[in-house]
Amino acid sequence: MALTTVRTGLTGAALVRLLAGLAGPRAQVRDSRDAFADRLSHWLGWTDAISLSAALERPLPAPSAAGAPSTTDDPWLQEQAEVERVRAVLAHGHAKEAAAAGRSTFEQGIGFSPYRQRYLARQQAMEMAIGLLRERLRAVVAARSPELARLAAVDAVMAQTLGPHEDRLMAGVPPMLEKHFRRLAEAHGPEDESWLEPFRQDLHTVLLAELELRMQPALALLEALRPPGAAAPTVATPGNKDE
Repeated sequence: MALTTVRTGLTGAALVRLLAGLAGPRAQVRDSRDAFADRLSHWLGWTDAISLSAALERPLPAPSAAGAPSTTDDPWLQEQAEVERVRAVLAHGHAKEAAAAGRSTFEQGIGFSPYRQRYLARQQAMEMAIGLLRERLRAVVAARSPELARLAAVDAVMAQTLGPHEDRLMAGVPPMLEKHFRRLAEAHGPEDESWLEPFRQDLHTVLLAELELRMQPALALLEALRPPGAAAPTVATPGNKDE
């Protein structure tokens, strides 16, 4: 059976389905919602449960006119612009690194190593940029109302609790890409490098899917800021071109 690269839309459990496609036709995809529900109970230890319970049950201060957020100082549009800026910067970096992978004199002919290093660098860039964005959004959300302050506290606990598990799961992406790389190389032979460009496109697509997955908590915090009646922002899949 001929080996092919993957072309799928970034919808649903995009990262899981993309990686399953790269793994070949025999790979089995488990519904990510079921997997998350099953694993969450194992990921939350008793100390984590106590912290989460404390965040959920934190007392809400009595509302006061002085402490109410100003309706003329709505942060939603400003924070929406910041979310899109961070996403665009990361997406641009993904496109640039994926396109350049394996092309330089120092990177040619040494296998998957340069692709791995570039992918790991992009993962670190996402972790840092989105982590800072999430902290910023939590601060803005917490300042809006006592109820939203509770939400921000819960998000902080979840970030601390689930962060190590996310890191461990995302660390499994480069090895899966390496297996895909090796299958394509073996199928085409040492003299045929026509598969490298489609592989770079696959690497880029997986990076974008991981970006959208990592952005979900920040998007949820942004949604908490959306004023009643305001239209939900249209989420565009980042592309290769500069805006």
